[in-house]
Amino acid sequence: MIGLGLRLTLAGGKEAAVRLAVTVAAVGLGVGLLLISLSGMNAINAQNARTAWLNTGQFRGPHGSPVAGGGSGHPGSVPGSTHASGSGSAPGMPGAPKPGAAGAGGSGTSATTALWWLYRTDHFGNQTIDRVDVAATGRGSPVPPGISHVPGPGQFYASPALSKLLRSTPAAELGDRFPGQQIGTIGSAALPTPNSLIIIVGHSAAQLSQVPGAAEVTEINTTTGHSGGANGFDSNTLEVILAVGALALLVPVLMFIGTATRLSAARREQRFAAIRLVGASPRQVSVISAVEASVAALGGVAVGFGVFFLLRPVLTNVPFTGQPFAPGDLSLNAVDILLAVLGVPIAAVAAARIAMRRVRISPLGVTRRVTPPAPRAYRLLPLAAGIAELAYFAATGSPEGTGAQILVYFSGFLLIMAGLVIAGPWLTMLGSRLMARRTSRPAVLIAGRRLSDNPQAAFRAIAGLIIAIFVTSASVGVITTILDDHGATSATGAQNALIDQFGNSPPPGQPVSTTPVPASLTARLRSMPGVEGVAVFYGQPASGNGQATAAYRVLALCDQIARTPAIGRCPPGAKVVTITRNLDSNTVTSHSTLAQSVWPRAAVTPGQLRNLPIRGIVVQTGPSSFALERARTVLEVALPGQGPPVTLSEINAASTRTIAELQQLTNAVILISLVVAGCSLAVSVTAGVTDRKRPFSLLRLTGVSLKALRRVVALEAGVPLLIVAFLAVGIGYLAAALFLQSQLGEALQPPKIAYYVLLAAGLLASLGIIASTLPVIGRITGPEVARNE
Repeated sequence: MIGLGLRLTLAGGKEAAVRLAVTVAAVGLGVGLLLISLSGMNAINAQNARTAWLNTGQFRGPHGSPVAGGGSGHPGSVPGSTHASGSGSAPGMPGAPKPGAAGAGGSGTSATTALWWLYRTDHFGNQTIDRVDVAATGRGSPVPPGISHVPGPGQFYASPALSKLLRSTPAAELGDRFPGQQIGTIGSAALPTPNSLIIIVGHSAAQLSQVPGAAEVTEINTTTGHSGGANGFDSNTLEVILAVGALALLVPVLMFIGTATRLSAARREQRFAAIRLVGASPRQVSVISAVEASVAALGGVAVGFGVFFLLRPVLTNVPFTGQPFAPGDLSLNAVDILLAVLGVPIAAVAAARIAMRRVRISPLGVTRRVTPPAPRAYRLLPLAAGIAELAYFAATGSPEGTGAQILVYFSGFLLIMAGLVIAGPWLTMLGSRLMARRTSRPAVLIAGRRLSDNPQAAFRAIAGLIIAIFVTSASVGVITTILDDHGATSATGAQNALIDQFGNSPPPGQPVSTTPVPASLTARLRSMPGVEGVAVFYGQPASGNGQATAAYRVLALCDQIARTPAIGRCPPGAKVVTITRNLDSNTVTSHSTLAQSVWPRAAVTPGQLRNLPIRGIVVQTGPSSFALERARTVLEVALPGQGPPVTLSEINAASTRTIAELQQLTNAVILISLVVAGCSLAVSVTAGVTDRKRPFSLLRLTGVSLKALRRVVALEAGVPLLIVAFLAVGIGYLAAALFLQSQLGEALQPPKIAYYVLLAAGLLASLGIIASTLPVIGRITGPEVARNE
């Protein structure tokens, strides 16, 4: 039987050759997309693995949220909050690491093995620089990846991209921030992407131990995942979103592969029924069917690997995560290869055996065309179960731990996707019956009857597109809300207002440490070309007894505020005002109206103000970037222990970068799912028309016009598509709302006009694909086809 199956497959005439070629091409495209999807997930994991060492020293609290950093960002922010450009806490704050506490999972520390560590982010233009200050306490101190040894005082390592930037940029704008000598470049093992800007600066232990935010660590972190951001974007949330995104990407691809393996299923059923009539047993027919499916699947797998290796060099440079992948990131592991090489043929054989179940029951089963039983309402249960699962956790909160969250949301979205596919035939049947009852036109009646007789086959053609619409709606809902709530600020002058906030915030009752600011610093800043204004923030104890405590008010002179319009303005006649808002990531967001703020006047004279400790400096520059970067460099050099100053638009830099990566991934998922769904629709509709040559030919012999037959085909594909598509849109947004509520505690924001344009374009393109198959009907439904059949 195996030999007969090979002969029928490879030497069965022109029709068999065309069927095999089309099936191999379709399966190859699906396998290629599957391999690209799997390698893309591997590439993201590889990027995360090379980023893990930057998370050294971060402690995580409930739900994986960072509660302290082993030194990150600014020690304090106005008034009395942690600076948003990093994720660390100042020493003495609740949850901050104490000297001697191990970071990155260490269980202790000793004077001979610990490493002083301080991570913070710097900026240059629109680029983020990851800066790590380190100091070895002995020969056994851990060494960060990508370098041969811990740099000593006055030494630093820089990534290749940052080394190039340092050479091409005036030192006054960038290089002066990193005093000392570069002793080497950071290797690729420590670079998330080839163009990463990273620097490792060496110090003495005595020096770095006195810098606020620094902590001792005993080992370098190797746990993958993104670091916590200022707006709730911790590793849990990102890993959960990536897991659900992987599911959304793989399901349409797998459905397309399943569709491709069912090409010409009706014709194969008829041929196998004829073989049964001449004496073949059900087992023999199953063997022939399995051989035919295996040959097509194996050929498709080979083509799929060719597609993958052909496109991999191009895809490496596509910034799916906002940054290009490193060479070798888009790779396949053994499990991925086995999934394609063994999983696809096995799935094809299983699908072929399931498709032959009517032939195995009776040789005449296919010819009789017994109407399958109508779908029942119980098909809605999986869909309802998936929605109920997400609704439960939206009401009670997300479960503890990344693994539990991934399991919950992965299973919830999988149930909804499977529920849409399972409930689709029932919804198709309801729509077809309603259509048939409310018309007397022949084409509509025929289409309605055919849909009602076999809604499973009708829905199967558009199932992939329905899943793509659901994925698009859910993805757009999530990313629109995240961008709306956490996107970069668009406040007036935000990109030209440089803020350097300092002064630690100790527990209540403890004195506030003040930072001495040289009197010449503000004068130098005001005299720099391109600087339009400099405002100084002063801290006044809230108690009013003259003692500096953790509770204090931030005051500023109105004549200085007038020259820094990005941070608000004073009421008419005021000399001194109180800054009542923290200039951190909790208030400076995409909704910020900081420039429109009118600060209340303070009962303090300018003379009294100048006797108070300085809590921060704001520098307003013109549109030129060189003035901004020179001012930033001057502040960093003058106040080396205070962390890098940031612009208002950079305060959310870490979160904004993460959001940009999510947006890129979302666009990739939407694009790939829609392309795959379009291919699946084209294959399904074409195969459906080809499989129905005989009934369409008989209809033409009875007087049905070719125009009416084309309407029948268009209605059979278009009606289920439109009915279930609108349901998929609603369920997609419902799933997004439940996910956002449970995972981020945020309400769903309405989509932008671009989503509706995308949805309309997708539906029009789908209808265009259906229309493109209609000319085939005239060529395959002539009288000679009915006579030959």
